[in-house]
Amino acid sequence: MSEPSMIVRMTTASRPQRRYDHRLRDLVQRTGDLTIATDLGVPRSTARGWLAAAPRVVVGLEVADLTEPELRQEILKLRRRVEKLAALLRLALALVHASGFSLSRERLPEEDAKRRLLRAVDRARECLPLRAVLRFLGLSPSRFQAWRRRQTACTLDDQSSCPRTSPHRLRPCEVQAIGAMVSSPEYRHVPTGTLAVLAQRLGRVSASPSTWYRLVRKYGWRRPRVRVHPAKPKVGLRTTGPDEMWHIDTTVIRLLDGTRAYLHAVIDNFSRRILARGRHVRTCHQRGRAARGK
Repeated sequence: MSEPSMIVRMTTASRPQRRYDHRLRDLVQRTGDLTIATDLGVPRSTARGWLAAAPRVVVGLEVADLTEPELRQEILKLRRRVEKLAALLRLALALVHASGFSLSRERLPEEDAKRRLLRAVDRARECLPLRAVLRFLGLSPSRFQAWRRRQTACTLDDQSSCPRTSPHRLRPCEVQAIGAMVSSPEYRHVPTGTLAVLAQRLGRVSASPSTWYRLVRKYGWRRPRVRVHPAKPKVGLRTTGPDEMWHIDTTVIRLLDGTRAYLHAVIDNFSRRILARGRHVRTCHQRGRAARGK
């Protein structure tokens, strides 16, 4: 069986056109040799245009050798995949519209976020025009091209790490040191304002307390909330014999007329018996005179 010709003549109403096999175009682009195409009758200007053009994505016919039942199964599988992708796309669009997010009104100062977005744009350009991709993202072409240029120069991050642009600005290592001290359990008992003064004394970071509070709000750092309580004694005072230690217990009883009755009891520590008791009643008038010192 003979190989199909790499040059197919197409007749139109205006003038005859030729369509070339994509394998020939890819071979010329890989090797850069124009004679491969010109020997087959391709004009030199057309072959030179192939070298300047970007490689095209060609969909092959690998399923041409499948039987009819296998083709039907492949079509059903592709339909299910398309339905899933369409459902996920509708959910993503609904989430974007509900949140009101748009790149035209938001900034992306982080370099990693811009790189992920640029990689996603490159993958989407394989099947969609760049203008459609940028319109879907709400990203202007000028902003996209600016990111491209800054990506080549490795300056995608809006916040430069060089302190010379602003001499009083904290360096990234100093910001990390502040975050480590704020979230460290070792300094959980130290307030944030005092922690700023302590960091200056230790020679770690020289920044004002207001800067510390601003960084805590900006990065959402959390101070450790673990409270350490001393061990509570399980056994109190214990004596070895009677009359070694007495305790006085006082109970206050509030009556309906506003007076207070005080019951006093003297308890022996060893036997837990009440050795003596007493009662004292104090009215509101007496409490007021005692408060005035009369």
